[in-house]
Amino acid sequence: MKQTAGRDQLGTIAPLFAHLNDDVLFGEVWDQSAIDAKTKCIVTVVTLMASGVTDSSLEYHLQNAKVNGVSRDEIVAVVTHATMYCGWPKGWAVFRMVKEVWDEGEKNEPNGLSTIFPMGEPNDAYAQYFVGKSWLAPLGDPQLGAANVTFEPGCRNNWHVHHKGGQVLICVAGRGWYQEWGKPARELRPGDVVSIPPEVKHWHGAARDSWFQHIALAVPAEGASAEWLEPVSDEEYAQLA
Repeated sequence: MKQTAGRDQLGTIAPLFAHLNDDVLFGEVWDQSAIDAKTKCIVTVVTLMASGVTDSSLEYHLQNAKVNGVSRDEIVAVVTHATMYCGWPKGWAVFRMVKEVWDEGEKNEPNGLSTIFPMGEPNDAYAQYFVGKSWLAPLGDPQLGAANVTFEPGCRNNWHVHHKGGQVLICVAGRGWYQEWGKPARELRPGDVVSIPPEVKHWHGAARDSWFQHIALAVPAEGASAEWLEPVSDEEYAQLA
C-alpha cells in the first residue's frame, strides 16, 4: 500500500512522524505477507471500532476494505460480531459509515467491488478460456477495442499469446495478478498499468480473496489475433498470496 498523507500534511513540521506513517505503517507493516490485505483491512476496522475511532480515518479503512474484496455481507457480520464485545453505541456509529460506503453507487458495485465501470454481461463467448466466472462490458466505439473485464475471486484466464498487436491492461478495482511465462507473478491493484508485448505468453485474473476489474485495450495491428493455451494450474495459482 502506498501512502503519502503523512508527508503531504505533516512533512514540514513532523518529518519523522510522516516517515513512520507513510513508509513503516503503510509501507512495511501493510506489505508484510503473513496475512493478506483483506484480513489486514478487517483487523484494522475492528481495532478502530473498539478504540471508538469513528471519524474519517475509519471511513478511509472501510473504503480500503471494500477495495480489497470485503463484501457488504462480510462487513455487516464483522461489525455485528465486534459490537457484542466492544459496545452497542460503537456498532451503531460504524454501521452508519458502512451503509454510506457500501450503498454508494451500488448498481456498479458487484459483490462489494468499488468501481465506476459497468459489470456487463457474463463472458460466455470466452468462458472456455477462463477458470471461474467473468463478465465483459465493451467500452465506447467498437473500433477502440476496449472492454471492462470483471473477475470473481479466484477467476483467471488461460495462458495465452497476443500475436502482432499486444494488449494494455488498466486496473480499476479490486486485486489481481499478471504473469508472463518464466517470470514471477505481479500483483495488480487499482491504478496499475500492464503493457503486454506481442508474442509473450501470459495470463491475468483475480486474487483468490478479491473481485478484480481491469480495462483491456487491444493494440491495433494488421492481422492481430489471440492464441489461447492451457489453463493456469490450481497448483501454480495456489502459490500466490
